Formats: sequence, structure tokens, C-alpha cells
Amino acid sequence: MRRYLRVLLGCILFGFCSILYVFSQLAASLEAHDGWMGRKPQQRTAVLRGESRHGAGKGAGKTGLENQYWYNSGCKNFSLSFWNPYWRLPSGVCGKNCFLEAAFRYIMRKADASDPSNTPVETMHLAVVACGERLEETVTMLKSILLFNVKPIQFHIFAEDNLHIKFKDILDSWLESYRLKFSYTVHSITFPSGNAAEWKRLFKPCASQRLFLPIILKDVDSLLYVDTDILFLQPVDEMWSFFRELNSTQIAAMAPEHEEPSIGWYNRFARHPFYGKTGINSGVMLMNMTRIRKKYFKNDMTTAQLQWEELLMSLLKKYKLNITWGDQDLLNIIFHYNPESLFVFPCHWNYRPDHCIYGSNCKSAEEGGIFILHGNRGVYHDHKQPAFKAIYQAIQQYTFGDDPVHSLLYPLEQDLQKTTHTYCGKVQHLFTKQLQKSIGTIQDKVSRGR
Repeated sequence: MRRYLRVLLGCILFGFCSILYVFSQLAASLEAHDGWMGRKPQQRTAVLRGESRHGAGKGAGKTGLENQYWYNSGCKNFSLSFWNPYWRLPSGVCGKNCFLEAAFRYIMRKADASDPSNTPVETMHLAVVACGERLEETVTMLKSILLFNVKPIQFHIFAEDNLHIKFKDILDSWLESYRLKFSYTVHSITFPSGNAAEWKRLFKPCASQRLFLPIILKDVDSLLYVDTDILFLQPVDEMWSFFRELNSTQIAAMAPEHEEPSIGWYNRFARHPFYGKTGINSGVMLMNMTRIRKKYFKNDMTTAQLQWEELLMSLLKKYKLNITWGDQDLLNIIFHYNPESLFVFPCHWNYRPDHCIYGSNCKSAEEGGIFILHGNRGVYHDHKQPAFKAIYQAIQQYTFGDDPVHSLLYPLEQDLQKTTHTYCGKVQHLFTKQLQKSIGTIQDKVSRGR
């Protein structure tokens, strides 16, 4: 009998030790791991509290309660340090089933880590430069983004100092549900001290500021730059996705200046090198800022390859008497000598009057509609291209929260009917094709309560 009792006691002890070993391995794996979902332990707190990846480092270096996350156990609220094994929990925290609760929480966190919906959403970065009388135009552009965008977005607004308060007052006054979609910073206009006045006067006031964004926004990896006269007719998220299509040598993406060489400007009039057959337009430009800052560029001024800032200075000195479109011409020169560094996207992502003023010549827009409208030549504010002006006024006059079908789409379609005497008005369906889809997506989300 004693022999059987000894065997039974041995089995019980073995089973208990096995359980202890299993849970010690679970806890040790949490401690030894370099971080949850690939992050260091200090960064985990930010993710668990729902912050974006751009704010995930804010708690780094903190200790105590700032470096802990919170649970609600069956007994009471308590904080659980990343550094304590589960069997060292404070007394009275979890009662009888401490091991089971610890295992359950570990399993749940593993499940959360494998769920794509729990991955922090990437924040997009967009920059615009507004000087002179560009306040209203810039605000309308930003409004067009917020109508449709899905991911959170950070606006970098470069403006003259007298416009800063005006921008802040307008953006802060927007409906809260839209304000939650974005954050913003208003920056002052800054140029290299040696040639500041010359850079500021180049082409249009402050336009060349965009050339120095990789130098100014040193902490931004990827950026979408747009002119003030841009209007988004579908989510900016789709434009941002082009970053995934860049190969290892490409640092930027732009659209061609012209589709039809017979009406092209660069191939007929330029007095400097330019990209491809008809040049590129810089009104919508994706920039991999990290690659731009690291790259050494080929050029026609020296056999040595130059980095971005020194390249800009050299190009200005050599070509300032030969460039008509300012900073856009300098970009054309840069990518003429470094064509492998540019990704070219279709014209419906940067649709301008040139694509319809003499007849429709943007095939991608004819197939899928216009995704981004670019009202250069001042067409939003004169009567030369009323189709462009109609789009601008419809978005400008729209009030956040109103029904986009009855307050935006229907009035716009009626106004476009009055533009058929122009070539651009004859293809008015291109202006609303994608807009209808974008508004339909909004309504679908609203109807599902999302």
C-alpha cells in the first residue's frame, strides 16, 4: 500500500512541476522577447493604448507606472510590469486562478498580434506651400482630401507668417468628425540663407519651397507634395499606395507634363534638359525623403555626384537664366540625368486643362475618370475653363456633414451641363465618374454605421 501511495505522490509532484515549468516558459518568453509584434517593451505601451506608430516612441525611457499596461482582472484593476513573471503578481490581484488568468491573457495578446486589424494604421504625410492669395485655394484642397480619405493624415502647411493664424482658425473650426481624420503643422517659409531672396522669387512666390522639403522635414520618411490648385476626387490613400510600387532605385513619382507631343511645352520650347519626351509636372509629387537625402545625383556640372542640397544650388547658378517654370524645370533637369530614380504615374492622377483644352488626350482618364484635378493656369478663378471652375466651387461651397449627393454631386452635375460649349465641358463625365464612386463609398460606410 505504501508503495502505491509513493507512486501516486510522485505522479502528483511530477504533474505540479510540469505545470510550473510550462508557465515559467510562457512568462520567460514574454520577458526575453525583444518586444511585442517586433517592438521593444517600452514601445508596447503606446501600441496597446491605441496610438499610431508615429507616437509609439513617446514612452521610451520611462519607468514605473508610465512603463506598464493595465488589465481588469476578476478581482480589481492592477498594473502589470513587463519585467515581472506572472507568479510574482502582487498579493490579492487575481485570487485562486492566477496561472489560468496569466495564460489566458498571454493567448489573447498573441491572438491580437496576429490580427491585421490590430496593427497600427500608417499616417500619411502631405505638404503644400501657400503664399500670397492662396489661402482659400489651399483650404479647398484640404477639404477635398478629408471628404474621402481613410487613413489618418498629417498636413504640413508652409505659409507666410501672416497666414498662420488664418489657417489654424479655419482648420480648428471644422466639424469634429472630420478633425479627427487629420493633424496639421503650419510651418514658416524658409530657404538657404545665401540665396533666400532668389529662391523665393523663382517662378511663383515660395513655389520652390518644395525643393527643400527633404532638408526641412528631416523626420519624415515619405511625403506627398501637392500644389494649392489640386483637388482630390477619390481617397488620397490610393495615391499614397504608389509608394509600394517604387523599385529600389526610385526616389520620387510624378506624371508627364503632356500626353501629346504636338502640344508639349518642353519638347518645343525648353532651353534646358528635361525628363523623357515631354517632361514631367511637379504639381503632384510623391517623395521618398529618406532616399532623396541619401542619394548622390549624376549631373552635367561636375563628374562628381552631388547630394540634394548642393545639387540644387549648382543647378540654380547654371540654369537660372534658362528656366521658365522655376523649380519644376530644375526637377526636370535632375531626372533627365537620373531617369532611373523616377516613377511615372498616369495622367488621371494629375489631370490638367492641357488634357482636354484642345480635345481629350488622357487615355487613363477616359477609361476610369479623373482621380486628381489640377487647376493650373488659374482656371478655378476665371471663365476660360468653366468645367474646372465648377468642380472647385462645388467643393469650396460644400459644408462638412451635409449629404454629399444632394449638396455636392447634384449641383455640380447641373453646373457642368452649362460647360458643353468647351472641349473640357464635352467630356464632363470624366470629371464626375470617380467622384460618384467616392461619394457612393461614403454613403455605404454611413449606412453600415462605420
